[in-house]
Amino acid sequence: MSDLEHAGEERSASRQGIQSVEIAMTVLLALEQSAGPASLTQIAALSGMQPSKAHRYLVSLGRAGLVSQSPSSGLYDLGPAMRRLGAEALRRMDEVALASEYLPGLRDRTKHAINLAVWGDHGPVIVRWDYGSHVLPITVRVGATLPMLTSSIGRLYLTHLPRTLTDPVIAAQEATADERFTDEEIERIKADVRHTGYAVTSGGVIPGVTSVAAPVFTTGEALPLAVAIVLPARLATDDVLRAVTAELLTTTSEMSAQLGHQSAPASTNKTARNRR
Repeated sequence: MSDLEHAGEERSASRQGIQSVEIAMTVLLALEQSAGPASLTQIAALSGMQPSKAHRYLVSLGRAGLVSQSPSSGLYDLGPAMRRLGAEALRRMDEVALASEYLPGLRDRTKHAINLAVWGDHGPVIVRWDYGSHVLPITVRVGATLPMLTSSIGRLYLTHLPRTLTDPVIAAQEATADERFTDEEIERIKADVRHTGYAVTSGGVIPGVTSVAAPVFTTGEALPLAVAIVLPARLATDDVLRAVTAELLTTTSEMSAQLGHQSAPASTNKTARNRR
């Protein structure tokens, strides 16, 4: 066999992958879906294979420490090696850096400024700002803390974080604010964000500027990141807002998946596209 033919076979094998590894992953994913210890019958149903076949894979995964079986109940669960892998993956994950990889593409597709925020001691903090094609009256500097009630990003955190975190921030911000919100108004804001999955404000932080923001969720109890598209209010027609919001929601959904967030059932999800 020539070197050229050998290289061609290697490329073909690389594309094909190893089917047994892919099947084993369906067993592990079935255990993830079960959200707790599961029986052989449950795992077989979730992985779409016969119990005898699922059992063979469970035995091999158990030998590698990726699956464990309770001696008393006989139920299967993720094993110690899998827990170590998960902990190490989380340790290595820089959430802001991973999310930031998606921002230039979102900016280029929408042509508008993009910013990324995290939760800080005194409210949402801007950690990245990507300038768009349209000039804004002023930009919010990186490191600035946003208002909870009048910014789109603030309203996301208002909705998705517990009141034990948000109430002290709101009280501190209202002490120096010109505008106050009633409890009923705050609850309406939260209900609207929960219903739509995003928040829109106009002129709340910068006069003449409209902002639409969506959350980026991570794993476990981690607080979400937030991404906003910022555009001149004169350009924020209904059609433009619909278009940029659709791009934003698609991108933040993909960012959340990359950060390990458990998405909705496949029947309700749209096919993800690589946005990086």
